[in-house]
Amino acid sequence: MPLYVILSKLTDKGAQTVFKKPERILEVNKELEEMGLKVIHQYLVFGDWDFLNIVEAENDEALAAALINLNMRGTIRTTTYKLMSIDELIKAIKRAAEKRGE
Repeated sequence: MPLYVILSKLTDKGAQTVFKKPERILEVNKELEEMGLKVIHQYLVFGDWDFLNIVEAENDEALAAALINLNMRGTIRTTTYKLMSIDELIKAIKRAAEKRGE
């Protein structure tokens, strides 16, 4: 299944929610699983973002639907990157080279 990095930043509303109920973070992870995503790793980030999550999703469509659901709540804003393993990259480069006859 495809892997993604989701960087998220709490809104004021989200920070209030987490401060009052820190375990809400884990509840959201369970909600994501119900939407077809699996949280592989989750970290607090010190800097421009608040959280970094590595998630697995069935496909881009499942991820997009889950992210829209999360963002429309008004508690976080996200930026997402799709990941490709180095093994997949090497295979892709070799296929491209074969197509060029190299």
